[in-house]
Amino acid sequence: MTQQAEAEASQPHIPLQDRLAQLLDGPVALDKGALLRTLYAEVSRREAVAYAAGWNDALAEQHRR
Repeated sequence: MTQQAEAEASQPHIPLQDRLAQLLDGPVALDKGALLRTLYAEVSRREAVAYAAGWNDALAEQHRR
């Protein structure tokens, strides 16, 4: 896992629905483009963390064999 993915994985887990609610109901109103970019970045970050975790699981399983 990369250092960035490790740092993100160690952050407290906030369910995606809760994170989206934070973004939508935040103190600063985002315009449509900014909101879409922010949502895309959030989903991409979560996807990268999940992908890295899957690789770590696969490598750990391979080492156990």
